[in-house]
Amino acid sequence: QVQLVESGGGLVQPGGSLRLSCLASENIFSRYTMGWYRQAPGKQRELVATITSGGSTRYADSVKGRFTVSRDNAKNTVDLQMNSLKPEDTAVYYCNARLQVLATRAIDYWGQGTQVTVSS
Repeated sequence: QVQLVESGGGLVQPGGSLRLSCLASENIFSRYTMGWYRQAPGKQRELVATITSGGSTRYADSVKGRFTVSRDNAKNTVDLQMNSLKPEDTAVYYCNARLQVLATRAIDYWGQGTQVTVSS
């Protein structure tokens, strides 16, 4: 089973930057789409960014132009560079790995999350 561990969260002032990293327990980048999700207090978990095995990326409208997702196959990691952070970015950020095994079925693995707090 794939295990994911996030790191890099913390407290940052508005306008600041953080870089989150997700380490996988095995080499999954040849097959899995990797993603970052977040959940703020009182809100549903939402997609932040994804990056496919082919390197295609997708971002939530709220983070476009500010966040960048990338992967490093050699290190077996996926990162999320977050710039120009806003208070509304405050949330627990989760790493996700998805394997599409069928057209109608996918297998998802989740990290335990890392807290990002944007506040002055």
